[in-house]
Amino acid sequence: MMHESLRQVVHLIFGLGIAGFVLLFDRDLVLSVLVLALFAGFILSDAISRGYTIPVVSPIIAGLERRDAAPGKGALFFALGALFCIAFFAQEVAFMGLVVLSLLDSVTTLAGVRFGRIRAYNHKSLEGTLAGFAATAIVLSLLVPPGVALPTAAAAAVAELASPVDDNLVVPVVACIALTLLL
Repeated sequence: MMHESLRQVVHLIFGLGIAGFVLLFDRDLVLSVLVLALFAGFILSDAISRGYTIPVVSPIIAGLERRDAAPGKGALFFALGALFCIAFFAQEVAFMGLVVLSLLDSVTTLAGVRFGRIRAYNHKSLEGTLAGFAATAIVLSLLVPPGVALPTAAAAAVAELASPVDDNLVVPVVACIALTLLL
């Protein structure tokens, strides 16, 4: 449980950092940095999966990655989801989509691990999903009207719960689509 809690805190902090980077810097710079990060990330992931030890990187991945996952998979999918959102949505919308991903995914997992009793779908708990939805709706309401925040948070929470693929790919895109339609 401690391993997963630390993993989610790191997910939240880095996710919000990436969201802030998206908001504060020029779109072309953000795209370049994300492409560079993905390229380097795939090289590092491949090297680690082949048994190489990379100073600093290998211990971090060993301490934060889930068992049986490709090295750095979550971070790579987060960067890919962010890249997609920056490429296809307005910068402010992409920023909010990444805030949604960072907050929803972290709170859902933390609350689900701690309080989850009712399994809803994909081994995820109803309690975690509701906590993630509530936290996301509250924070998103600071950025957009509640009439936009609530359905966006609901759509993202359903996507996080029901997605057959990694939620780091799906949640920000669903959030950006909802925000684009509602704003």
